[in-house]
Amino acid sequence: ILVSVRVGSCLIVALILNKEMSCYDRRLRRTGPEQLNSRNDLVSPPQHSRVNGWSLPLHTFQVVALLFYTYLAIVGFGIYIPLLPHGWKYAAYAVSFILVIGVLFAHHLVAYIVAITIDPADQNVLAKKNYCSPMPVFDRSKHKHVIQNQHCYLCEVDVGPKAKHCSACNKCIADFDHHCKWLNNCVGGRNYWFFFNAVASAVLGVFLLILVILYVFIQYFVNPAELRTAPQFERVNGNNTWLAFLPLAPADITAAGIVAIAVITMLLGTASLLLLGHLLLFHLYLLGKKLSTFDYITEQRRMKNTRDLE
Repeated sequence: ILVSVRVGSCLIVALILNKEMSCYDRRLRRTGPEQLNSRNDLVSPPQHSRVNGWSLPLHTFQVVALLFYTYLAIVGFGIYIPLLPHGWKYAAYAVSFILVIGVLFAHHLVAYIVAITIDPADQNVLAKKNYCSPMPVFDRSKHKHVIQNQHCYLCEVDVGPKAKHCSACNKCIADFDHHCKWLNNCVGGRNYWFFFNAVASAVLGVFLLILVILYVFIQYFVNPAELRTAPQFERVNGNNTWLAFLPLAPADITAAGIVAIAVITMLLGTASLLLLGHLLLFHLYLLGKKLSTFDYITEQRRMKNTRDLE
């Protein structure tokens, strides 16, 4: 009897230890759903999964980003860059400078659009391609996660070890980093570098554009004649009238307008530069640490919970 009791005790201890050790299995990246009769236990009313950042409805942040880019492009290349001195002794450097800004703005636009357009879903979700049929929606009030042993109970497919089911996109994202409201799309392994390039080119492009506008702003008060060297200014009467959209479609603009738009653009540009610069530095830090945004947030929460327990 004693032998049987000891054997039974050893089996129980072994089972407990095995269960505890399984919590550290990297495959168990998410806590699995408990006591499910069907996947409907996880969900609110079914909805279509979002294909990419163009799926309706567009997010307000995405619309603001596109409008702000358009504003900077029109103001920068339509008003202030054409005012740079034509007969400058450093004309070659000025042309190169302008070309760099143009390349950065074009690069940003392409990278931004590609990051929005790519579907970052897990490969098995892409293979299933069931976007036409409504899929149950993850209800966080009932369960924390829907992936266990690399199987998603909503997408009904096996997923990669770093996949996460995004509640906003309603699908599993491969190598999930974060859901970006400015893209209206998730950032994952398939579009991360396009996202990173969009951020980096935006920081450099806005910085250089601010330098151009600042130069024009200072020259307006110090030596405005330096800014009126374009041939089209020869037909302008009076120093209070300036020209925009040179040289293709010259349009009159007042001196007050030149100053006001410069001030507004520099303020908006500086604010966006600070935000984008912080985001760029953060992702450079993550790249150095070989972490995703999701990994970083998870680690911070774990450390906070540990401190709270202490």
